[in-house]
Amino acid sequence: MPNIGLRLILIGLVYVLSASAKIPASAQPSVCDNKNSANCPAERAVQKKRPRVTVYPRRVYLGPNAKRQCRSWLAQEYRVSGPVIVPQMHCWWE
Repeated sequence: MPNIGLRLILIGLVYVLSASAKIPASAQPSVCDNKNSANCPAERAVQKKRPRVTVYPRRVYLGPNAKRQCRSWLAQEYRVSGPVIVPQMHCWWE
C-alpha cells in the first residue's frame, strides 16, 4: 500500500492551498494613498451623491375611511434571455 503516503501528501497540499485562499479582504494591503484618493474605491463610494426624493403634501385629505384600491395583471417583458411574464400592479387611494 505505497499509495497511502502519496494520498496523505496530496490531502495536506489541498488543505494548505485552501487555507491560504481564505484570506479576508480586510487583511490584504490597501492600494490607496493620501496623495491620490480619487482612485481609492472607498473614497469614490463616499463622494457619490445620493438621489434626492421630493415629497409633496396631498391637496385633498383622504379621511379615516379611505381605502387603497389595487389592480394587478401579468405582462410580457422582453429580456435578453427571451420573453418573460412578470406581475405588475397599480394602486390608488379612494
